[in-house]
Amino acid sequence: MMTPDKARAANADFPIDDTVGAWVPHGRFVLPGAPQGPLAGLTFAVKDVYDVAGHPTGAGNPAWLATHAVPTRSSPLVDTLREAGATLAGKVLTDELAYSIHGDNVHYGTPINAAAPGRVTGGSSSGSAAAVAARLVDFALGTDTGGSTRVPASYCGLWGLRTTHGSLSQAGLVPLHPSFDTPTWLALDAGTFQQVADVLSPPTDFVPTQAVIVADAAAQADPVFAAPLAAVADAVTKVLGCPVRSAPVANDDLDTWRQTYVTASAFEGWETHGDWIAGHEPGFAAPIAARWAAASAVPADAAAAARTRAAAIRTHVRTWLGADGVAILPSAASLAPARDMDPAAVDAVRIRTLRMTCIAGLAGLPQVSLPLRDADGVPLGISLIGPAGSDRALIALAVRVWQAIAS
Repeated sequence: MMTPDKARAANADFPIDDTVGAWVPHGRFVLPGAPQGPLAGLTFAVKDVYDVAGHPTGAGNPAWLATHAVPTRSSPLVDTLREAGATLAGKVLTDELAYSIHGDNVHYGTPINAAAPGRVTGGSSSGSAAAVAARLVDFALGTDTGGSTRVPASYCGLWGLRTTHGSLSQAGLVPLHPSFDTPTWLALDAGTFQQVADVLSPPTDFVPTQAVIVADAAAQADPVFAAPLAAVADAVTKVLGCPVRSAPVANDDLDTWRQTYVTASAFEGWETHGDWIAGHEPGFAAPIAARWAAASAVPADAAAAARTRAAAIRTHVRTWLGADGVAILPSAASLAPARDMDPAAVDAVRIRTLRMTCIAGLAGLPQVSLPLRDADGVPLGISLIGPAGSDRALIALAVRVWQAIAS
């Protein structure tokens, strides 16, 4: 494994001092943006699942890096950001094939969470979160399938967005579960977060007039989230001028929803990557290897049933939220786990978090995580979910809510 010190020594010309171990060894390069544009003067990094022409894509695994050609085209999102003036400062860590929300990588290490030393960054957009939290770049592209941006945003005190599924191009992006994958970004400050949205997100005419706390999702979170959740609800009331009610979203239970997501997504993941995994020796970390083994064993009839349930859940959530609604819920089930937390405890937290993150995932809806802190100053996130396509307006609302809390 290449340590941050060795990586710096091997790439002395790279202008960023990677103090948090966020960059992959093959990702230490700089590509200037256009001299003028709305993002001129800003720097960004990309999760190592995005193609950048002339530079290899590693997807968090050396076997993937060795068996895939160097791309000749960049992700359209990378091109759009550079055309808007942002300078690309290389590629950063991801959990292997983005199949985790913890933030460690057996091959490249666990990046440091500058916002909460001693705790993980969360994954799979681990390097993106680490680089932004350490102020080494202004923003970073990530992805979110089962929570891979919302969870790092919560753990690292960042703004993070799961975009409306299908609203941004997935070309030039290593897939995990295509029916759930979304391109995303993280930023430390609200202004930068909004600027990126203005460049990437389609316009929207969404005007929220009602809000609801997702009661069954909130019940999955540790007690430390109760006060910040109430603060966000109070601020939403002030901003929208309407009371915030509390109601469960699930018409059965959220663990059934989680299992639906896991079954449908795992089967699709094996359809996407099974041949490559079977034909190579990826050397996955044990938890990720176990997930792929389980994915390989999902029967087709079980997957079909899960897809049918997922479609019904999607319709239910969209109807429950309505065209003018906003849902409020914790972004994760816990504060960022300690770097040395027992793996069984980590998995228990992961299951509770997935019960929450699967809501927007199954419904294909946008979710913004607002950066807050607990009484001891440890980062945590509270999220707003909006209707499909409301991304840009949802971000604007989230910023107003955050400002109301701060005032």
